[in-house]
Amino acid sequence: MKKIYVDADASPVNDIVISIAKNANIPVVLVKSFDHFSHQEETVGVQTVYVDSGADAADYRIMELANHGDILITQDYGLASLGLGRDCIVLHPRGFAYTDTNIDQLLASRHVNAKARRSGQRTKGPKPFTDEDKQKFQALLVKTINKMIG
Repeated sequence: MKKIYVDADASPVNDIVISIAKNANIPVVLVKSFDHFSHQEETVGVQTVYVDSGADAADYRIMELANHGDILITQDYGLASLGLGRDCIVLHPRGFAYTDTNIDQLLASRHVNAKARRSGQRTKGPKPFTDEDKQKFQALLVKTINKMIG
């Protein structure tokens, strides 16, 4: 059975994913660092996997778990690239799908910005997450799941 993996530490769409996946009867795996540990009771169909607080610990764990055709939700371009390499369907919380076509440009942009920051330049951070972003993501996830389950 296909699953949805969420890079969940900073994800603004966890509740949307859980709601939509529950209606489609698709298991969700939230991967979080122990820094975000919660004693909250888990929702049926949702598993939370905790990892060390290391820089890419969640990314590595997701790549250990994810399989061909699973859905992966992340804001991290590096993880998105790895997910595409594993033939996962990779979605960004702002409502766009990562593809073999757009990932190179996104990674190049990330590299340029990181290089600028290292040299002392200021770069813009991400724009605030909006209701429009949520709606775009929700529509994309529903469309993706409908296509996946046929």
